[in-house]
Amino acid sequence: MSDTDIKTIHTSASSNQYADHVFEPHDHAACVSQTVAAAEAKCTHDRARLTETRRKVLDFLLEEHRPLGAYAILDKLGDGGQRAQPPVAYRALDFLIENGLAHRIESLNAYVACRNPSQCAAPTFLICQHCNLVAESFAEQHPSPLRAAADEMGFVIERELREVSGTCPTCHKAAA
Repeated sequence: MSDTDIKTIHTSASSNQYADHVFEPHDHAACVSQTVAAAEAKCTHDRARLTETRRKVLDFLLEEHRPLGAYAILDKLGDGGQRAQPPVAYRALDFLIENGLAHRIESLNAYVACRNPSQCAAPTFLICQHCNLVAESFAEQHPSPLRAAADEMGFVIERELREVSGTCPTCHKAAA
């Protein structure tokens, strides 16, 4: 499968007007199935093995657009009858992160599924401080002024972390 094929899966997923807007009502089942299809395509393309446990962890992360901690994931694995120790959850999360299928939200010490595994360069996370929904935005759409400043100074950025805390439209309306 080519990079173009993987991007096509996401592009067709984006045809749903709400596919990229977790703060708005959307067809969540389609959102999940499209993200899973993109994740599976990426794993096939990269020859990465999406085991049953890794897939379950990805499914848990996709249940809602809210971040999950490692122990919440471990509890969910245990609920499914699977005897799981912390290393099981952490190994699955490490795989998902290394393969661009999930992200660690550092400020919350929690994890979210990547909504676009085929184009996951330098996402910015928009975190609602009231309902904990997390939206993912990509650097291509919102270039970082820090990157330009770093380039000007000759500083080489190896990793850029952008997490923005605020209020989503629903919580903002409820507060008004």
